[in-house]
Amino acid sequence: MRPPGEDFSRPFRIGGPATTSWREHALARAAEYRFLTRLLLSAGSEREAIESHIDAAERAAGGADMQRGVRSDVPDEDVPATLRGWAKLKSVVGGAAVERTNSQLDAVETDLLRLAPDPYLRGQLPNLVAHVRNHLQRDDPRRQRVEAIATAVMKRPEVALTDLERDEVLGSVRAASLEARREIRRVRSFRNVLLVSALMLTLGVAGITTVGVLSPGRVAVCFSPDNSKIVCPTASKAVPSQEQPAARDESPSPQQEVDIDELVRSTASSWDIPVVEIVGVLAAALAGALALRGIEGTSTPYSLPVAAAVLKLPTGALTAVLGLLLMRGGFVPGLSALDTSAQIIAWAIIFGYAQQLLTRLVDQQANTVLQNVDTPRHAQLARPSGPQPTQEPQPA
Repeated sequence: MRPPGEDFSRPFRIGGPATTSWREHALARAAEYRFLTRLLLSAGSEREAIESHIDAAERAAGGADMQRGVRSDVPDEDVPATLRGWAKLKSVVGGAAVERTNSQLDAVETDLLRLAPDPYLRGQLPNLVAHVRNHLQRDDPRRQRVEAIATAVMKRPEVALTDLERDEVLGSVRAASLEARREIRRVRSFRNVLLVSALMLTLGVAGITTVGVLSPGRVAVCFSPDNSKIVCPTASKAVPSQEQPAARDESPSPQQEVDIDELVRSTASSWDIPVVEIVGVLAAALAGALALRGIEGTSTPYSLPVAAAVLKLPTGALTAVLGLLLMRGGFVPGLSALDTSAQIIAWAIIFGYAQQLLTRLVDQQANTVLQNVDTPRHAQLARPSGPQPTQEPQPA
């Protein structure tokens, strides 16, 4: 199968080392495909075209395409630094490097299968059938046709595949590879939604923190039990006796209510909101750590469990502050008057942990997305409930 005159005495150049595992995997695949190209095909335009795809995949996987952040035909001095940085950010968020690398390597595989001798295609049929089964539904006609061809080839080992059978196999492999890339895009899209949501919530936390530090009385999380004292997360102050009502069951006068509000504003500290938010973040981090027990790992370049955990942190800070504000406004009957600063901190912990009630649905959706990617199509039809070990998808 080795083309005549091909020199294999010198080792092939292998890119790397890379910064992430998916880049290393892609560089290894590119080097393998380069070897197969030179082993199976003679020098010519077809081999040059395939090696162009391999070069493009190696540049994308190695990060060379986005070192400057713009097209390679634009001089560096003509590109502002802000434009280069914005282009790199869009590439990272949009997954341009992953998509370019995978699409180029899939093109290389398809071209090799089209041009390689019949024995090579026959030897690859079991892997191709597994690849198609992993990404196409059971009732997909392309999958059914590949399985039928593989069965027929086993029965007639001395007969070469016809051009029609070869084209049908290639069409099914292309469809399976395209669906595999779509699955990766869905993971990336959901990851981006989680990160953007976390960013928006973080901006909200920053806004409340700014107001709480610069003007503590405007968002005070302080309480006045029985109008006898003012209790805040970091300080407390007794209400002067002349401002208290004469009897326990007597309601305070409007003047006394105004005085209580003024005392609350004067007692509130610039550290109240930050302390409550820090406690809420810690409680949310604890909830996120416990929630990881039900989240599976993934072989994709994008870590949904990390993005889901990041979302919990600003959510916990906001729920801690907003929960205390609701209690201060009397929204929760019987829990509108906390006696000590320790009780306020304790309720901040509860509210911060309670964000799990909101983000639990996000965790479930993340699990569903990961299962759709990491579980073969034929196994998804009868997948048992409960955590399952992650399967490494067959490389295309």
